[in-house]
Amino acid sequence: MKRYFRELSVVGALLAVLFGLAWFAPAFFSPQPLLSLVTREAPTLVVACGMACVIITRQIDISVGSMFSVCSVCAGLLVARGWPLGLVLPASVGLGALFGAFNGFLVAVLRLPSIVVTLATMVTLRQGLNLIRQGEFVNLPDRVQWFGLSQTAGQLVLVGAALGLLVALAWAMRHVAAGRYLYAVGSDAEAARLAGIRPQRVTLLVFVFIGALTGLGAMMNLAQSPQVQPLTGNGLELKVIAAVVVGGVAISGGRGNLWGAFAGLLLLACVSPALTHLHVEAYWEKAVQGAIILLAVVADGLRSRQNNR
Repeated sequence: MKRYFRELSVVGALLAVLFGLAWFAPAFFSPQPLLSLVTREAPTLVVACGMACVIITRQIDISVGSMFSVCSVCAGLLVARGWPLGLVLPASVGLGALFGAFNGFLVAVLRLPSIVVTLATMVTLRQGLNLIRQGEFVNLPDRVQWFGLSQTAGQLVLVGAALGLLVALAWAMRHVAAGRYLYAVGSDAEAARLAGIRPQRVTLLVFVFIGALTGLGAMMNLAQSPQVQPLTGNGLELKVIAAVVVGGVAISGGRGNLWGAFAGLLLLACVSPALTHLHVEAYWEKAVQGAIILLAVVADGLRSRQNNR
C-alpha cells in the first residue's frame, strides 16, 4: 500500500472531484458530453504514456507539442491529397519516430541535455510550421472524421484504442525486460550498464518511442475534426508532463507507472469542465492546475527526503 501511496492519493483526489461534481453539477455526467471529454483526452493519453517512459529514464521531451502539430498538419495534407488512412497512419507514426530519433541521437549519442535538445526542437518545429503554413488550416475530406463512422462509434474506437495501448504498455513495463530496463536506467545508468544493459540504446529508443506515439496521437486527433490547425499541439507538452508528474512519476527518474499517469491526466482533464459547470471564471483553470502540479511536486520532494533519511 505504501508503495502506491502517491497513485492512490491521485485516485482519491479524482474521486473527490467527481463526487463534488455529482453533487453540485450532475449535468457533468451526461453520457454524450462525458464521452466527448474522454475522447478529446485520448490523444493526450497516448502521448502521456510515452512521456512517462521518457521521464522514468530520467530524461524529458518538451518538443512533443510541436511534433504533434507537424505530424497533424502533414497527415492532414496527405489525406487531402487522396492518401488512404491505412497509409497516412504509418506515415504519421514514422514521421514522429524520425523526430524522436533525432532527439534521441543528440541526447544518447552526443550526450547533450535532453531539455536543451528538445527545447531547440520544439522552437524550430513550431516556428518552421508557422512560417510555412502562415496559420492556414488544412481542410479534410468527410471520410476522415471519425474514420467514416458515426460520431459515437468513432469516439468509442478512439477511446478503446487509447485504453488498449495503456493496458498493453502498463503490462509490458511490469512483465517485459525492455520495460524494466527503463527503470534500471532511470534509477542508476552506471549500475544498469554494469548489469549488461546499454543505457545509450535505451535512451535512444525511448525517444523514438515517444515520437512514434506522438505521431499516433496526431492521427487520433485528426479524426475528431474536419480541419487541422497548425497550432493544434500548442501546450500539449506541459499538459502531458503535468499529468505524468501529478500521477506519481518521479521527475528524477526510476519510479512511477502508467496507471498513475492516467489518473493524473483524468484529474487535470476534469478541472476545466468542473469550473464551467460550477460557473467559475475560465481563467481559474490554469491556476487550479498549477496548484495541483505544485502540490504533487512538493509531495514528491518530501517523500524523497523521507526515503533518504
